[in-house]
Amino acid sequence: MRFEEVLTEGAPKPIGPYSQAVICGDLVFCSGQIGLDPASGIIASDDVAGQAERVMLNLEAVLEKAGASPSTVVRTTLYLVNMADFASVNQVYAKHFGAAKPARSTVAVASLPRDAKIEMEAIAFIPRER
Repeated sequence: MRFEEVLTEGAPKPIGPYSQAVICGDLVFCSGQIGLDPASGIIASDDVAGQAERVMLNLEAVLEKAGASPSTVVRTTLYLVNMADFASVNQVYAKHFGAAKPARSTVAVASLPRDAKIEMEAIAFIPRER
């Protein structure tokens, strides 16, 4: 079974001792993404919708590098500092996932790295026809 680290310039470099994602067999396990802009290294927006948009772009870059896509995501976990942001995040989430509806948990947290308002991790499968 293959096991490899995923690293792309399309998402922020890890800010700790972890990988952007790890491929194990036909699955890719994506680490949590916050709304860091990969070019500047700063949070992309002050509002949660702007951060959620950057989170999705970061996640999509990692998935693409791994040979997956939002349509192959089977599970996500969202971490929100404020559950009142749930509806705003859902709009961005739905725009990026389209018809795909992965299993999901949403967890309220006290804080996130870099004072982010949202973090999202994902598990996807890698289609055999790559």
